Amino acid sequence: MKKLRVGVLASGRGSNLQAIIDRSLRGDIDVELAVVLSDVADAEALERARAAGVSAVHIPPGRFKTKLEPEIEARYVEELERHGVEVIALAGFMRILHDEFLERYAGRIVNIHPSLLPSFPGLRAQKQAFEYGAKWSGATVHFVDAGVDTGPIILQAAVPVRDDDTPDTLAARILEEEHRIYPEALQLLAEGRIRVEGRRVLIDPPSGPRKGGERP
Repeated sequence: MKKLRVGVLASGRGSNLQAIIDRSLRGDIDVELAVVLSDVADAEALERARAAGVSAVHIPPGRFKTKLEPEIEARYVEELERHGVEVIALAGFMRILHDEFLERYAGRIVNIHPSLLPSFPGLRAQKQAFEYGAKWSGATVHFVDAGVDTGPIILQAAVPVRDDDTPDTLAARILEEEHRIYPEALQLLAEGRIRVEGRRVLIDPPSGPRKGGERP
């Protein structure tokens, strides 16, 4: 089976990136890490990529704190295209992507979020769930659209909020589920088993009809 070429955008430590790298190197998923791009020069994610023999590129972020200038975003596109990226995985990438970028890669950008969306979108989702008094939280892999954590949901994993939890202990258990389901979602994309109908993501069985379930 031809491997899906994935590009990862990351700003920090890259633990989800490492989970994808590990599963890929073990042959558990039909994914080839094509390139890792970061807006942070000393991001641990870049070091993880280099240690695994994956191309790692730092692209300076420009003037703004939360978004990319059009000319900077164009450099991301250039690197993604140069490395033949088919699907983009966001792994703690702390920059807002413009509509032009989202439209260019529509249906081909995925993200991992530490809550059961649509509950607790945005930053510090684990702390949000804890302080709200939720009994369950979890992790969500979703397609990326122009909203904040609003794209169609691919996979979710539930994590109970224990009476003796703190925001940190809850976050640690959620992270374990993130590391499990993010590679699984990429494998579904690699197998062409995902169909999107409105807001619903439908997953074809391994031996079932693909019904147009080509890679997005």
